[in-house]
Amino acid sequence: MSTLSTTTRRTVLVLFLIQLGACSNENAAPKMDPIRPVKAIQVGSTEALTGKVFPGTAKATQEVNLSFRVSGTLIELPVRKGQVVHAGDIVARLDPRDFEVELTNAKSQQANAEASLRNAKQEYERALRIQKSDMGAISQSVIDQRLAAVDQQKAQVNSAKALVAAAADKTKYTLLHAPFAGVVVKRYVDNFEDVQAKAEILRIVDTSRIEMEVSVPENLISYLPYVQNHRVTFDAFPDTTIPATVKEVSTEASPTTRTYEVTLIMQPPVGVDILPGMAGKTTGELVLPDEQKNDQIIIPVTAVFPSADNIKTYIWIFDQDSQTVARREVKKGKLSNRGISIIEGLSPSEWVVTAGVHFLAEGQQVRLLEQSGERQ
Repeated sequence: MSTLSTTTRRTVLVLFLIQLGACSNENAAPKMDPIRPVKAIQVGSTEALTGKVFPGTAKATQEVNLSFRVSGTLIELPVRKGQVVHAGDIVARLDPRDFEVELTNAKSQQANAEASLRNAKQEYERALRIQKSDMGAISQSVIDQRLAAVDQQKAQVNSAKALVAAAADKTKYTLLHAPFAGVVVKRYVDNFEDVQAKAEILRIVDTSRIEMEVSVPENLISYLPYVQNHRVTFDAFPDTTIPATVKEVSTEASPTTRTYEVTLIMQPPVGVDILPGMAGKTTGELVLPDEQKNDQIIIPVTAVFPSADNIKTYIWIFDQDSQTVARREVKKGKLSNRGISIIEGLSPSEWVVTAGVHFLAEGQQVRLLEQSGERQ
């Protein structure tokens, strides 16, 4: 049998390797598309805010933990827990004797320094008179020394005055005044105790006006300016409804809950003592302008995208069960500072992708980012 040529053997080897590679590609696992993270919101409508109740917690408009700026022995603590105090009232006093002695000593040092200054000035003026009457009777170096002594004594007087002012302040710091009218809600020490500077003595809160903080989801916060007749009810007083107004709204949503903090302020009725920490709830009526009274769903502009011919408008709907997205045609309405209104094709409570809409495909599996918001 004839032997195959070298060229023939090489050709057979190449064909074998090609066939082996093809078989390997057929058996390889198909490449999976990575799961894309997306941002999404659960949409709401005007009905979602009408009559909705938001829980919250009461807080004082003013509250402070009082402390002394100096250390000492407490000799007066004339207030008790629950007592009403007025602005300027003395609520605690330290033994002032050590500070009064320090002030007396400082004043004595100041008097000595001022006497030394007067003497230095007299010596300097006498040297000037001698020099004026007889130029050779006293040297210029002596004149300079007397002037330097005056400057030195001036510095001593200034230092002594500073010590007197500091000692006087310490004496004043032995008195603790209420900075505003309020209620003593806690005493941290008892009378006759030795207390350190900056140690908490009393806690006073102003209950004449009460605030409540509530969290509003980002898909509803744009309706807040149209909510009227805010009303608050606290669990401790379920039969008392307190009118409230919006004091402030945070400008940034919580990164975890995607809610905005809204602070309401109110004045409780006489006899209703609302204390910080009490739980309650608030509600109100949504009153939209005439042109917005139809029940619209508002979504971010970034959530919509056009068809290739710019005739149709689409959004991506996120399915929580399958963790996939589906394209849906919608009919858009007017654009406002709150977003774009969707007239047809979208219902409240559905999830809409709000970012990266141009990088998704029908049925693609996605992962919802933690900072995405959920309607509450």
